[in-house]
Amino acid sequence: MNNQITNVYIWDMDETLILLKSLLNGSYAEAFAGLKDAQKGVEIGKMWEKHILQISDDFFFYEQIENCNKPFLEALSKYDDGQDLSDYDFNQDGFSPPHDDLNKRKLAYRHRLIANKYKQGLHNILDPEMMDLWDALYKMTDEYTDGWLSSARALLEQCLAGNEDPTICNTVAGGVVRSNATGSRHINVLVTSGSLIPSLVKCLLFRLDNLISHENVNFFLPTASY
Repeated sequence: MNNQITNVYIWDMDETLILLKSLLNGSYAEAFAGLKDAQKGVEIGKMWEKHILQISDDFFFYEQIENCNKPFLEALSKYDDGQDLSDYDFNQDGFSPPHDDLNKRKLAYRHRLIANKYKQGLHNILDPEMMDLWDALYKMTDEYTDGWLSSARALLEQCLAGNEDPTICNTVAGGVVRSNATGSRHINVLVTSGSLIPSLVKCLLFRLDNLISHENVNFFLPTASY
């Protein structure tokens, strides 16, 4: 009998693990009653917004599939026939909104490549100049927000460790940790009302990808309340 306990930690992304909207609209700085430079916060937010959209379009097919939002990357996996995509021309395959099985397969191909890029990390996608800009922006943001980003990462790491002695826990891998001592399993899951592809890119840019696997990034539509 498998008595393994799985602890699942469910997170919202925006204004919880990361800051973006409150930087863009100045509300983050306003909360400090003049102690923060609001314009600097807006400029930082705009730089993040630019990077998120650029990387989503250039490397993750967002311009092609923006109107084909799915709840998670594996949603159409049953349509993926496993074709080798190394020489596949995504710009010439005639993809259109996936209302039929053929286009669902083409979208599944894109999702598979996105998942592979997510697992590889941005250091295998961006050139050195872009990596330097990203690194500088991350450090600038963390300093401006008094360590918000690094604190969020530390919290996710703590949850994955299950508050156990780190010497008896295996290394974090893809947002899952297994404890050698208790057999328990710890998983971070992200839920967001934002579009799936930009949300995955945010995970990469804000250095959450080794703490939350792509399988555990989920888009959802908030339920209306009455």
